[in-house]
Amino acid sequence: MRCVSTVIIGAGQSGLAFSHELTARSIDHVVLERAEVANSWKAERWDSLRLLTPNWQTRFSDYAYNGPDPDGYMSMKEVASFLKDYAAYCSAPVETNTQVLSVTAADFEYLVKTTNGDWLCQSVVLASGACNKSNIPGIANEFPNSVSNIGLHQYKNPEQLEDGGVLVVGAAASGAQIAKEVQTSGRQVTMSVGEHVRVPRTYRGRDICWWMVATGLMDTPYTEVDDINRARKVASLQLMGSDDRADIDINSLRALGINIVGRLQGLRESQALFSGALKNHCALADLKMNRLLGTIDEWVNERELNSEFDPVHRFHDTKIDANTPLQFDLSSNDIKTVIWATGYKPDYSWLHLPVLDRKGTICHDGGIVSNMSGLYVMGLPFMRKRKSSYIDGASGDAADLAHHLASNLKRKAA
Repeated sequence: MRCVSTVIIGAGQSGLAFSHELTARSIDHVVLERAEVANSWKAERWDSLRLLTPNWQTRFSDYAYNGPDPDGYMSMKEVASFLKDYAAYCSAPVETNTQVLSVTAADFEYLVKTTNGDWLCQSVVLASGACNKSNIPGIANEFPNSVSNIGLHQYKNPEQLEDGGVLVVGAAASGAQIAKEVQTSGRQVTMSVGEHVRVPRTYRGRDICWWMVATGLMDTPYTEVDDINRARKVASLQLMGSDDRADIDINSLRALGINIVGRLQGLRESQALFSGALKNHCALADLKMNRLLGTIDEWVNERELNSEFDPVHRFHDTKIDANTPLQFDLSSNDIKTVIWATGYKPDYSWLHLPVLDRKGTICHDGGIVSNMSGLYVMGLPFMRKRKSSYIDGASGDAADLAHHLASNLKRKAA
């Protein structure tokens, strides 16, 4: 049994940022990582994936990208390398290849059992992230045996797929990117579209991420959002990182020959059934995009900066065929694979504490688990700010929560 003030679980950007803050406060701690530093970035994403954010936004408070292409987009291997370098830079006390088996309460402290021994500590930081498992809905079990089901953690590239048609379920960043990649590999893709967030890659000569930072949208605190629970469930932006900085939206995917259908509602034998709300979902996405562009234009106008940027413009509305099918036959459309681009979810199966709701979501207030003193969570969507789940958001959240943790340790010591 080893004792330490704080155990951090996970050595991705959130765990490393928190470790840096604890070191700055001279708080002894350890970072437990089930594999290697930044393992999920390197081993649990598809081969061609790049960050949605530009390289200049890949930064911590004291450490940032300094390469020759600030407006480019890192590959997953480059992200992993960046995080490994950051771990070395801040001398994070990482114990690699250490799987956490359980976290339990023990006499006003926490007992963390691992494959490499146990730890007793006063505080625990859950920095394992929100993307531990593919979020595959139960309807996947209703597909016939002739159709392969693949989650986001399983998909690597089109070459692993069987010959034949592919149904991609989900139209956020992952679904849109994978649908495009599979279609261009020569397979016919049908993409099932529900609620999504459409944004252009660039607007008025700048990356959309530049605008979201400049206007303060990325720094929006969770306390200023009317419905934070809904905000935390919003799909990722329809974006992709590419050398040509191309847009990826329903219009561009249709232009590639991808069949666009509504949200998957169910199965009736070999018939896939789709919602009739596709037109409404796309109209709402267009409305919200134009509202965002209007906010940007107002920001520019208020500062009298129009001469520094390209002219105001708007994008074509999403085009939806009037005869979009509400059902089709899997066999006659030669569907051999379903890729469930329905997001990720965290895995807290090892967390034996009364802090999860009935859906397995951890209950917290800006990362502070209020009913368990000394327990914190990091890296969740819109946790403290809109940018919380981005690398750019890790340092700020870590600083806030480390301050709270340090004060809590002082109270216990008093």
